Amino acid sequence: MKPKAIFNWSGGKDSALALYRVQQQQQYQLHALCTTVSQTHQRVTMHGVREELMQAQAQALGLPWQPLYLPEDASLPVYNTIMAQAWQDFKGAGVTHGIFGDIYLEDLRKYREEQLASVGIQAEFPLWAEDPTVVLEEFWQAGFKAKVVCVNGKYLDASFAGRELDEAFIRDLPAQVDPCGENGEYHSFVYDGPNFRQPVPVQIGETVFRSYAPAAEEAEEDCFVAQPATYDTGFWFCDLLLAR
Repeated sequence: MKPKAIFNWSGGKDSALALYRVQQQQQYQLHALCTTVSQTHQRVTMHGVREELMQAQAQALGLPWQPLYLPEDASLPVYNTIMAQAWQDFKGAGVTHGIFGDIYLEDLRKYREEQLASVGIQAEFPLWAEDPTVVLEEFWQAGFKAKVVCVNGKYLDASFAGRELDEAFIRDLPAQVDPCGENGEYHSFVYDGPNFRQPVPVQIGETVFRSYAPAAEEAEEDCFVAQPATYDTGFWFCDLLLAR
């Protein structure tokens, strides 16, 4: 029997490619896609994607979606408590592995491994240490399509939010921005791909600026890492809508 796994799901490009690889390799039985969601706003934490879009995405992928609701401005201890309980529940359902789409950031990987090890679950990283440009090329060659839903205002202006995640977008990135946005420079929503039963119909909505200065900053793929109390930045969010 294949080991049962939870996929830590952001809905973005790295998650999508990592999931596709896992499905092709057929090493795991996927129990669910798991995403942290703001309890107040009913949107993916940090990415700002509406809950209904995540539901449509999971339906298109043919997989169960498990939202984990976080209270407004959740501190790191509160986040850790919620996540520990969730992983304990998953373990009770027979889950033995947690899969993440991270490419690098050693501290983040160590944090994930320690958190899962504390409840007896093994963390896996299908894209780890790969060249971001190679990851992107594989993403496009496989046939995935995505929209950029959130950009860090320190690095990118509002014109980058809502764009198609394609070669032109990457060419326009400033030199200091990681091509995969692995440092949180941008986030995406995948609306079609080789493992989708049908595309998720999306349309571009309003672009807004929001200051984001919680007690703990959420890193790529829905995991908190501690930041100094003075940390503050702003993000441009494109309100992606489900086309009717």
